[in-house]
Amino acid sequence: MNIEKYPILVIDDEESIRRLLEKELTSSSREVFTAADAAQALDMVRRRWFDVVIMDLLLPDSSNLDLLIKVRDSSPWTEVVMITGHGDIDSAVEAMKLGACDFIPKPFNLDRLDLVVEKAHQRARLSRDNKRLRHLSRLDKGPTKFIGNSKAVHHILFLVDKVAPANIPVLITGDSGVGKDVVAHAIHDRSPRSHNPIIIKNCASLQKELARSELFGHLKGSFTGASQSQDGLMSYAHESTLFLDEIGDLPLDVQASLLRVLETQRYRRVGEKEECQVDIRFLFATNRNLAEEVQAGRFNEALFHRINAFHIHIPPLNERKEDLPLLVDYFLTALSPEGATYRMVQNAMDCMLSYDWPGNVRELRNVIERSIILSENGIITERCLPLELVKSSGGSEASITLESVEKQHILKILDFYDGNRSKTAEALGVSRKTLYRKIKDYDAN
Repeated sequence: MNIEKYPILVIDDEESIRRLLEKELTSSSREVFTAADAAQALDMVRRRWFDVVIMDLLLPDSSNLDLLIKVRDSSPWTEVVMITGHGDIDSAVEAMKLGACDFIPKPFNLDRLDLVVEKAHQRARLSRDNKRLRHLSRLDKGPTKFIGNSKAVHHILFLVDKVAPANIPVLITGDSGVGKDVVAHAIHDRSPRSHNPIIIKNCASLQKELARSELFGHLKGSFTGASQSQDGLMSYAHESTLFLDEIGDLPLDVQASLLRVLETQRYRRVGEKEECQVDIRFLFATNRNLAEEVQAGRFNEALFHRINAFHIHIPPLNERKEDLPLLVDYFLTALSPEGATYRMVQNAMDCMLSYDWPGNVRELRNVIERSIILSENGIITERCLPLELVKSSGGSEASITLESVEKQHILKILDFYDGNRSKTAEALGVSRKTLYRKIKDYDAN
């Protein structure tokens, strides 16, 4: 089992101290870096992430507690431990008021130092996780997995499994409500970053004036109203996945900055000269035709080609109606109150199958939720459905029946497995005896 190492930075102008701490603190769970002065340390902090910084109180090129302030400002969730000499207790207390989490007096007690560092690491991780969770937008308005047995769904799941372990950007396209967010979650959940929560932002909700700040963060005083320094979504998504939904709505002037992050994994907070280094997997989604947006001058062409490195398209629900029975069963189970069971009569299912579903899976979910409320004794009839669904069937000879959809689906799966009935039965979740009986019925008709 691979243990992810967390990074520590030791800052001290004495080489013997740096060597001692590097030797004593390095372990299977820690990676130790060193810096001899404030300038070198600040450059390292801005270029990469450190969970813990161990810093000498007195450095030749830093007065008072300037370096502590700059480190905390550059990386607010980094925990700083101060190294103090005799007579520096007052300064150490002042350092803790400015954000240091602890101090270690010289000469070192190595056992205590180890405990302090581990405690600081836990605080840093907790701080980071709390900030991520405040920005986590995992929606539960759809299935937690992509439901269906159609060829389209099998192809989508095949692509998800192939691209999930990779680190390249993925562009997910499809009409509103088809489940683009479900596919994004599936990619993240199957990726090596799944131990961290996925960070989600709908670009349509970004205020144009504050979009850059919300994505990249800002420094105190960088614009009117910036009363304190603030991290952006890039920092929260470090070592995880950032899913930018409705990427076509991202302001054009911010797109070039996003392109730079994709190419270099580096960004600048608003008002900051130095760049921050991050490690982010990017996923994007849109219901727009971005190629047309590029032609119209509304989307950055270079960014389009960069995010389109791997494309997954989700067809609308009316193009894969064989998935409807499975989706209905899923939502009847997922949305039912605890201990309750619901069943849909065939006539109601026929109405569902005849409808075009312009709102796709999102609309289907809402219809099932409404039907559960209106049902009697757990039975969902046509009376429980919205009027437009009932009208869509209208007794038309062309209306779809559940039996015809089931037959079409079984025959498609049978064709997919080249007539192998055992594999087909396993894929459908039925016994071979049941499959043989249904095929015999189809032949008889």
